[in-house]
Amino acid sequence: MTTFLFRNLYLVIALCFLGSGTVHGAQQQMVVAANPHAARAGMDILKAGGSAVDAAIAVELVLSLVEPQSSGIGGGAFLMHYDPTAEKDRRVTAYDGRETAPAASTADMFRDVIEQKKGFFDAVLGGRSVGTPSVIAMMHLAHGQHGKLPWKDLFVPAIRLAESGFKVSPRLHFLIARDKLLPKMKTTREYFFNSLGQPWPVGHLLKNPEYAHSLKLIAASGLDGFYKGELAEKIVTAVNNSAFNPGKLTLSDMANYVPKKREAICGPYRVWTVCGMPPPSSGGGAVAAILGILQSFDLKSMTPNSEPAVHVILEAERLGYADRDMYMADSDYVAVPLQVFTDPAYLAERARKIDMTKSMGRASAGIPPGESHVAFAEGMTPELPSTSHFSIVDQWGSMVSMTATVESAFGSRLMVSGFILNNEMTDFSLLAERGGLLVANRIEPGKRPRSSMSPTFVLDEEQRAIMAIGSPGGNSIIAYITQTIINVLDWGMGMQQAIDQPHFLTRGGTVYLERETAITALELPLTRKGHQVKTRTINSGLHGIIIHYDKDGVRYEGGADKRREGVVLVK
Repeated sequence: MTTFLFRNLYLVIALCFLGSGTVHGAQQQMVVAANPHAARAGMDILKAGGSAVDAAIAVELVLSLVEPQSSGIGGGAFLMHYDPTAEKDRRVTAYDGRETAPAASTADMFRDVIEQKKGFFDAVLGGRSVGTPSVIAMMHLAHGQHGKLPWKDLFVPAIRLAESGFKVSPRLHFLIARDKLLPKMKTTREYFFNSLGQPWPVGHLLKNPEYAHSLKLIAASGLDGFYKGELAEKIVTAVNNSAFNPGKLTLSDMANYVPKKREAICGPYRVWTVCGMPPPSSGGGAVAAILGILQSFDLKSMTPNSEPAVHVILEAERLGYADRDMYMADSDYVAVPLQVFTDPAYLAERARKIDMTKSMGRASAGIPPGESHVAFAEGMTPELPSTSHFSIVDQWGSMVSMTATVESAFGSRLMVSGFILNNEMTDFSLLAERGGLLVANRIEPGKRPRSSMSPTFVLDEEQRAIMAIGSPGGNSIIAYITQTIINVLDWGMGMQQAIDQPHFLTRGGTVYLERETAITALELPLTRKGHQVKTRTINSGLHGIIIHYDKDGVRYEGGADKRREGVVLVK
């Protein structure tokens, strides 16, 4: 293990490497999103003089329409905002738009799924899994602080597209066709399938006038257009009258939802600072922890995707995920020992557990620094990978890194007024306790479920943003983000090259290597070191921006994940 002493030299060398890849001229605006319609909506808002937050709202409203399997106004989101004009220690702000458990929720509300050994999707389907939708409230809060265009103007692109229609994409068709739960629900069956029960084919013009009507209500009345009145009543009725697993969401739950502005969780990585979402997201802390552990190793001297590099990253992931699984939950309800994710001394001690000759297997959580801590049991939280991420920079250099979700593909499969409702209640642990110990991420009324969403900024020594990155992928998000940051900072890749790299990851147990990529050549070498290895399709959705500072000004370099339908747009 190596201690890095020459911080300034490392920064100079690394910033030279950041020049690789395709870049765009000084003071450009950029949108990188998972769907061309959504990216164009964001760019139209930027061209009209909108801020990064304005554009983010337009992007998410369109994604709700064209990518309903991933996110939407019936779900939630985390938004990270970077303001280059703020004081150095206040440039990054975290906006928490995570759903909350209805007031009538109980810790054992999914007990039947466990005791009767039902499949996980028996918990997902229907009203019981729906948390209070939250992304509209969060976007409204962020707009009030960083918006430049009127709220109602941001809805125009999505309303227009919902009324005129959009062509079903290959990805949307594929996900409709494979989903066995969508046909069970009358509203989704009528929207996503033809009269013969067949999914709409690729290229079919799909219109959604109900969604357009919903957006018009929210555009005209702000929060009241969603959390009170017609829409709120329809959402509550759908949840409580669901044909499968009716829930207990109330109009009071809707009216009382409050988004939160939180302090980002930031950890050192070599000469940089990596800032991400704090709890209830586990993403920011886990990414910081894994990178903090890897500070003890000279990754730059290792060949990218080589056996030694992959082994040490996997071992760091084992340690970071172990602490994440044990301690992370909604910090408004649970005392989360955040120091285990950012404290250099603690992370260096964790790094000493890594043996370069063999795998440690499943790691145990560490003991937080200090005299006392609360002991928790590990929960049961599957976290399915249906989410969307986008990164945006505006003409003033302000940036948004935002990840939004409805949890599993098509959420609860409940559709109301043209949009899908989430199944975020299954992002809580289905078990409240184990072995006499409570699970930190257990269900409690009003609590926000733990998430792995990791919208992230990387800052240089002057606290200037040099990267915005994020991805969908359930609890694999943490590994995707960590590895992309390493690809850029340690191995000097451009953003698109970094995103294109084959994935490898572990969440603590099995190691997964991305099928049909060069990384599968490591299956036998890693197995010999004691890793349990499988190859599989790994469907990330990384969308990021690198920021270059030079004598000619600021330049932006975008990258969109080819594993999905994302694009990079620049003005």
